Amino acid sequence: MKEQWNLTLRAWRESAPFWEKHAAVIRAMFEPLSSSLIEAAGVGPDDLALDVASGVGEPALQIAATRKPALVVCTDAVREMVIAAKRVAARSGASNLGFAQCAAEALPFRSGRFDAVVCRLGAMFFTAPVASLREMLRVLAPGGRIALAVWHGSESNPFFGTTVQVLARHVVLPAPTPDGPGAFRYAQPGKLAGLLAEAGAQGIQERAIDFQIEAPVRLEDFWPLRFEMSDTLRPLPAQLSPERLRAAKAELEEAIRPYFPQGRMRFPARAILVSGRR
Repeated sequence: MKEQWNLTLRAWRESAPFWEKHAAVIRAMFEPLSSSLIEAAGVGPDDLALDVASGVGEPALQIAATRKPALVVCTDAVREMVIAAKRVAARSGASNLGFAQCAAEALPFRSGRFDAVVCRLGAMFFTAPVASLREMLRVLAPGGRIALAVWHGSESNPFFGTTVQVLARHVVLPAPTPDGPGAFRYAQPGKLAGLLAEAGAQGIQERAIDFQIEAPVRLEDFWPLRFEMSDTLRPLPAQLSPERLRAAKAELEEAIRPYFPQGRMRFPARAILVSGRR
């Protein structure tokens, strides 16, 4: 488990510069999902909110801008992500943000401090899922709400699945670790909700969220965005000859063309939103 966690941390450290580079695009891509997550957590004005596994600052920045909480604390286990989040926040002008580098299973906050806790697309990478969820509940005030968003299956998310299908024709892809960290770890409905119940949450609700991954990205710019965002895909082009690389790029562009109406990226997407209260 420790070895797997170290590999996960290294991968996200290497990803941090690319996520900062594409921060504005990534915010646009997942803004509808963030809005649903924030609504499920019930974040209100003057609240204290916690964003766990925030990466380069989302949805913490969206919370700060739209809900006007007294404070939203942005956390991530990766130091480079937290540093990048501070830079992104400084450029946004937000003043009601705090930052902490910490893993989800060891949150450095007193019990009951926060009115709401959110985690957008981060729970899939927790090394100790139940312990992490217990920690997130511990720092909630009595009656406070927790909300988590994870991906539904790859068949419902062509932003991910189409790229993998094309690449699989050109290079051997790494096999996913059973129930290990990965984007679709909690794609099965009920799986994350069951862990949240085991952690002690009350009033658990689960629903599928259908939205559009939409951003001002052109068809020809999809390849660098998709590969730079993914620690799994980033090394693969180096394994291809120049001819195979050109072929893979051409095939991918053709496969994703339907998702670029009027030259702008627009993929259908589905996530699972799980919420509860302490």
